[in-house]
Amino acid sequence: MPTPFHLQIATPDGSIFDGQATRIIVRTIDGDVCIMAGHTNYCSALGMGTAKLEVPEGEDRYAACMGGMISVIGGETRLVATTWEWKEDIDADRAHSARERAEERLKNREHLSDKEIMLAEAKLKRALIRSDVAGR
Repeated sequence: MPTPFHLQIATPDGSIFDGQATRIIVRTIDGDVCIMAGHTNYCSALGMGTAKLEVPEGEDRYAACMGGMISVIGGETRLVATTWEWKEDIDADRAHSARERAEERLKNREHLSDKEIMLAEAKLKRALIRSDVAGR
């Protein structure tokens, strides 16, 4: 079993997780990264994607993570997410409806401004990530 390390996960609403982990995999702006005990000092902005948290002697946990920062400094790992939704907290029907609305909006992109297209694409990406996490 991998060596555990201390991990803190927070959002603007407060602490989400503060405990021991054996691995966390998240999407950064440069791609997916896996943090384990002994990781070198590291700091990156988070992208939008599925996060996987592995804890000692427990089940893996999944979350939808939308933006933020992750840092490893002196062995301490901190993740501050703009949005973090655990799999069990995601309303799959709501995510599906949001996906359908965004796809419908994008069908008429010739009537949308560049800003409206970017917003609809971001909403679609968020809905797809939430649906993916809910289905795990």
